[in-house]
Amino acid sequence: MADGVPDCTKLSRPLDVTPLETDKKPICNVKSLSISVEDGPGGVVPGLLHLPATFSSAPSPPSLNRQTAAVILLSGAGGGVVGPSSIYLSMANKLASLSMPVPALRLDYRFPARNKYCVRDVQAAMDLLETEYGLSRFVLIGWSFGSAPVFTVAGIDQRVIGCGTVASQTAETEGLKLLAPRPVLLLHGTGDRTLSYRCSERLFDMYSLNGDRQLKLFEGDDHALSKNSEEAEKMLCEFVLKCAAVGVVAEDRGILEEKLLTEEEKIDLMKKGGDLRGEESIE
Repeated sequence: MADGVPDCTKLSRPLDVTPLETDKKPICNVKSLSISVEDGPGGVVPGLLHLPATFSSAPSPPSLNRQTAAVILLSGAGGGVVGPSSIYLSMANKLASLSMPVPALRLDYRFPARNKYCVRDVQAAMDLLETEYGLSRFVLIGWSFGSAPVFTVAGIDQRVIGCGTVASQTAETEGLKLLAPRPVLLLHGTGDRTLSYRCSERLFDMYSLNGDRQLKLFEGDDHALSKNSEEAEKMLCEFVLKCAAVGVVAEDRGILEEKLLTEEEKIDLMKKGGDLRGEESIE
């Protein structure tokens, strides 16, 4: 690092593109993106965009329009693209496979844990999804450090229609105060040894009384909610669909409830997807 600018030579990192299969419906398409970020060093931020299986390669496909919301999924201080207990990987596949699909972007960072750069990563991703896919409404989900760019962006950009976090920190989350009446969902394990569950309690209190806020504490669970990952994933999916005003038909219930990963795969994929780099941990 020179003059406070991160070392751009450390940007290269593997992205997990593991295809998941389901018996309920054809799985979605996964498109690897390199998103240009014009201001600041680094140039591009990588991400994986999950789109409906019927999606064609043409920009702005008819199935996606400005009434369709997308979700952007952000990991912790080390970056990564599969999320706590690989929840993001499973969520993204499911949401993009519904009858009324919600496109999902698993976004990495150029410089993990540097919020001012991560905020621009998210904004650049939103701009690209709006320009190329006609998407202009976004739900932001963040794990651990990821709560900082989630709430910072939401506080300055009305395209954000809701925010959810897992094991949130409190540093650089002041944008939460500007979020109401847009919905907020806070999930945290009381056994988290990386960030105390009291961080999410404090954020719950920071949020205006005039909005839609929910705090769920998982007794004795860890930083990645590994003991309750399926329930956490279900709550996050339902939150995204509520924010997006998407109804769930009977045939979609099976997709949302299906277990796509084993417990062993969840941790292994966190390592492969880069989510346990830096200071992030399962504990």
